[in-house]
Amino acid sequence: MRPQAPVLEGEGLRLRVPVNADYETWRAIREKSRDHLRPFEPRWTPQDMTQRAFAERIRRAGQMIADNSEFSFFLFDISSGTEGLLGGLTLSNIRYRAACHANLGYWMGVDAANKGYMTRAVGLALPFAFDKLHMQRLHAACLPHNDASIRVLEKNGFVKEGFAEKYLQIDGLWRDHLLFGLTKDRFETLNKPPATHL
Repeated sequence: MRPQAPVLEGEGLRLRVPVNADYETWRAIREKSRDHLRPFEPRWTPQDMTQRAFAERIRRAGQMIADNSEFSFFLFDISSGTEGLLGGLTLSNIRYRAACHANLGYWMGVDAANKGYMTRAVGLALPFAFDKLHMQRLHAACLPHNDASIRVLEKNGFVKEGFAEKYLQIDGLWRDHLLFGLTKDRFETLNKPPATHL
């Protein structure tokens, strides 16, 4: 049975699949965060920011959920009782059979950066990835100088597994990346409740 797109909540945060009504809020945070995000992402064109392009991404995201190949979430702060968009998180390239792994990626708006939100958001996503999607491991990659992203991964149990030369195109250049991984066994060990003694 294919899982439905979930809504993941905890610690005043919500991860849910974006909808067309999110466009204006998303565009505002992306525009405000342009300089903050540019050193860490592929280049965005003006066409990428249009409502039509956003609607097409929503359509494709729905198809990938139906295909069980990718889950893209928006991250919201709900501590005040309303949704405040902070960033996004994606589980992509989901594979089964002999692999059972996926890639983890995320982005954060400039106003919410370095405040612990993404560390908590990744913590919300991990039980879904391992318990609902039945992944055996997750992969993540980040630029060697992206200390904030490294902290997010390490605080959630990821370990550095390698170095990939010219791994992804970032801001128009092919850039080296550090490779991180988290296995289901390590996740369960780190999140195992402490033993109780009678």
